[in-house]
Amino acid sequence: MDWTPNETRLLRSLRTPDEIQRFLDDDVDYNRELRGPTLRSPRLVIRDRTAQCMEGAMFAAAALSFHGHPPLILDFEARRDWDHVVAVYKVSGAWGAIGKSNYSGLGGRAPVYRTLRELAMTYFEHYFNRRRERTMRRYSRPVNLERFDDLRWRTSAEPVWAIPEHLAKVYHHDLLTRRQERSLTPVTRRLFTAGKVGLAG
Repeated sequence: MDWTPNETRLLRSLRTPDEIQRFLDDDVDYNRELRGPTLRSPRLVIRDRTAQCMEGAMFAAAALSFHGHPPLILDFEARRDWDHVVAVYKVSGAWGAIGKSNYSGLGGRAPVYRTLRELAMTYFEHYFNRRRERTMRRYSRPVNLERFDDLRWRTSAEPVWAIPEHLAKVYHHDLLTRRQERSLTPVTRRLFTAGKVGLAG
């Protein structure tokens, strides 16, 4: 990979998924996209120290791949809400995740989940819009970003829009039945308030 010496030192220092998550939480601001949508590559996330969820997931996937993991991302589809994207990885056969969000419950997950559905369901209660509606509906199969290596997605100076365009096309598994969807109630005010800690805008 064409990492600079400074980028290499940073990535080498992020030796574990937990350290990658802490870097995104503590050293990278949430990208508010005030001038329109952006799609920073991992190189530009390092440079600008800002990222939204897609940018954070791509950075985490790049950092994981630097240490030998495949660069996998997972997309969550929502109704009347934005999609959310996380990087996923396996340790001893169990799935974990790394994520960047301005909602406090949509960050990373420890690698303790036997299936991707188990992992995805941990996001359900924390995935809501400003009307307190539970909005998460589907999760994708994992996408290996190595398929975009010819686009130099790790270090590109230009947005790699092919990645979110591909995510929109991959198969997504339903989380709920129609009956379950119809029976959903709003999240509690306590969870809503807790989830908005750090909310941008």
